[in-house]
Amino acid sequence: MDECEVTVIIPHYNGEDILSDCLYSLEKNVTIDVNILLVDNGSSDNSVSMVKETYPQVEILEMEKNLGFAGGCNAGVKASTTPYVLILNNDTIHKRGWIASLLEKFKSSDDIAAVQPKLLSFQEKGDFDYSGAAGGEIDLLGYPFARGRIFDFIEEDSGQYQNSGENIFWASGTAFLTRKDLMLESGAFDENFFAHMEEIDLDWRFHLMGYRVVIEPESVVWHRSGYTLGAESNFKKYLNHRNNLIMFLSNYKLFTTCYLLPIRILLEWINIFASLFKGDPGRSKSILKAHLWLITNLKKIIQKRKKVQELRELGDFTIMKKMHIGSIALEHYLLGKKTISDL
Repeated sequence: MDECEVTVIIPHYNGEDILSDCLYSLEKNVTIDVNILLVDNGSSDNSVSMVKETYPQVEILEMEKNLGFAGGCNAGVKASTTPYVLILNNDTIHKRGWIASLLEKFKSSDDIAAVQPKLLSFQEKGDFDYSGAAGGEIDLLGYPFARGRIFDFIEEDSGQYQNSGENIFWASGTAFLTRKDLMLESGAFDENFFAHMEEIDLDWRFHLMGYRVVIEPESVVWHRSGYTLGAESNFKKYLNHRNNLIMFLSNYKLFTTCYLLPIRILLEWINIFASLFKGDPGRSKSILKAHLWLITNLKKIIQKRKKVQELRELGDFTIMKKMHIGSIALEHYLLGKKTISDL
């Protein structure tokens, strides 16, 4: 048997059935030797006992409280003993040989920091998944989208994004492979995020450090998107807006931040009033709550900026070449652009 090089890290909080499906799929579809580490964030159901009884080969790291996706993953990365770590959501199933494909692509170039598989919907298996699709992209104002999914418009997978090793801006936290030492060097996930967009923030730092993030479409994962926090959850809306703004305010140089911030603030307020007009006061409240957190936690933003800028090897102009030049929100909602080919 080959020496184990990969630890699969699964952060988990309740959901015994989906976890069982995930572990069964790993057992049937992983073709290389891997360690599996379940980080249980204080589940109140029978998840842990089920794993101990049915999957005794799975190592379990039990947390005393819910550290969120970010904290749970970081604990798992630190506890892992292999050179590579694979972050994996518990609500996934997988194509046979998918981890081997990711590892082979990662090893193909020294400047790769992360590799994402193609993500398809578990519910609509011919469609891309909302949470990453065929690789994440971002515009200059910090709004993320994906190849195969722009806002709520999701494409059917007809082989339009099949180029192995193609550059993307971010790899979805649903499933991606990276090196343990590189993840720790970059600062790992920001635990202030708790959940949502921490992987985009991490990959932005990878780019600043001079690395690439790529897609391997021969590796396929099906994902139950929105299982943990539903799409209409106001808490999820709050986390998405707050964390995206933290990322925007932290990762650009000061001049770039000051230049783009007024435009970003304008779009934020357009979103607030548009949500009220559409009868979604929960989103408006979530955005205002996110703004309040930023105002009352400026010290944390300043501290994060300092750490990020210490990692920087490349300037903003170089990083911007990897972004979408323009506003994806305006192009989608005002101009009706729905796919990457429209941009």
